[in-house]
Amino acid sequence: MANIVTLNPPIREDWLQQLADVVTDPTELLRLLSLEQHADLAAGNDARKLFALRVPRAFIQRMTPGDANDPLLLQVVTSRQEFVDAPGYSTDPLDEQSSVVPGLLHKYRNRALLLVKGGCAVNCRYCFRRHFPYQDNQGNKRNWQAAIDYIAEHPELDEIIFSGGDPLMAKDHELAWLVGALEKIPHLKRLRIHSRLPVVIPARITEGLCQILAETRLQVLMVSHINHAQEIDDELHYGMQMLKRAGVTLLNQSVLLRGINDDAQALANLSNALFDAGILPYYLHVLDKVQGAAHFFVSDDEARALVRQLLTMVSGYMVPKLAREIGGEPSKTPLDLQLRQE
Repeated sequence: MANIVTLNPPIREDWLQQLADVVTDPTELLRLLSLEQHADLAAGNDARKLFALRVPRAFIQRMTPGDANDPLLLQVVTSRQEFVDAPGYSTDPLDEQSSVVPGLLHKYRNRALLLVKGGCAVNCRYCFRRHFPYQDNQGNKRNWQAAIDYIAEHPELDEIIFSGGDPLMAKDHELAWLVGALEKIPHLKRLRIHSRLPVVIPARITEGLCQILAETRLQVLMVSHINHAQEIDDELHYGMQMLKRAGVTLLNQSVLLRGINDDAQALANLSNALFDAGILPYYLHVLDKVQGAAHFFVSDDEARALVRQLLTMVSGYMVPKLAREIGGEPSKTPLDLQLRQE
């Protein structure tokens, strides 16, 4: 029988304190990383008017000072390229801005997305919901109750996906209320939580949260959003161990991003780091064409070639499914790895 390595509990600050300890000024972010004199990065400051900069200091600590190409920095730093009006890009790339009730998207037959909270711990510059009207889909008990009523009336639903924003921006007592209400609906089997918070602020994985997830009758899956191996540290390992002990299935979804992880070795490093943390690589998404993020785009053919390389570098179970989401389609669309013949 394999030995299970148990990490010693790290010193964990309260997650709400870390959530409040954020950088919102691009100039301060560059100063903290000794990059204030980097002209190309500094030139993007005004892009925060398009989409606010928000980066917790806990995440900044994993960036390398003096490295203008740090893969974590490039995911969050403002860029003048966000002002480019790119053909084929839109403010609603997945046709999501019409919900069945406020905050509930019934996109696929057997599962629906509940936008639990509109805010995030970190604002990723490639976010496909950077233009989403969260003001019309607020995360509060009145809207949650309307969503629960809708779910109860639709027996074809067997899985609910907590999304956002970031659903773990909700406090533990709010999540307990939501989970308690959902588990009373007999046709529901599974609860999936899509969150970047366990990565950005691993202390968000609290004993209280794990108790809620361990005690529900629903099968719980946590889908983290990690794009680069550098995001994974010992504190994240510890949080993932807590979730596994609570019986939570751990998956990861990534976005293929130009200049960040569009390299077979970087993807192999990520898959290995994820698996070491007890997380199974699940999806590798090509970029959703949201206006302001065109500079992150990697073509389908490049994506296929990268995954073909990745297949030769790691075991098959560590290769995520390459896919895109198309608004209105009944499922994710897999991208065939066979390169097209032009």
